[in-house]
Amino acid sequence: MQINMTFRHVDPVANLKEYVEEKLQKVKKYLHEPIEAHVVLSTEKFRHTVEVNIMADNGIMINGVESMEDIQAAIDNVMDKIERQIKKQREKLKRTKPKGYEFKMHILSLDREEEEKRPKLIRSKNYSAKPMSIDEAIEQLKTLKNDFIIFTNAKTEAVNVVYRRKDGNFGLIEPE
Repeated sequence: MQINMTFRHVDPVANLKEYVEEKLQKVKKYLHEPIEAHVVLSTEKFRHTVEVNIMADNGIMINGVESMEDIQAAIDNVMDKIERQIKKQREKLKRTKPKGYEFKMHILSLDREEEEKRPKLIRSKNYSAKPMSIDEAIEQLKTLKNDFIIFTNAKTEAVNVVYRRKDGNFGLIEPE
């Protein structure tokens, strides 16, 4: 887990860093590696604000903000919020995951010296197609940094791909 901490008008005390890392370790068990967490601790007058942004490998992005007079209580409350959001996302994925639709995504690369030879398989990734409408797939693609999304069309129950075009629009690939 990669943790980035930002302190705004707060002294970067080692105890505070350890406390936040300890709380983030509890959340780690719910997410797939690698996980990036960005924590912002700030103080304005007498209010301590804690903002946590977590990005997991499977595309789940969780955000939480809490403001209180005690910074450790704010950390506890925001981590409770984060944990509830993660559990909610996991349950949602379990309910919507279709059975029998597992795909493998392969990324191929050519070495410059071996351009005439066959490409090598660099990375393989399992991907499950979620049932959703085309509009939902486009909205999901807008929120993700990916160039495409594979999904099961809720109307036709066929596997479709929505991709981001170079002109900024979206394309749809449907089987015949």
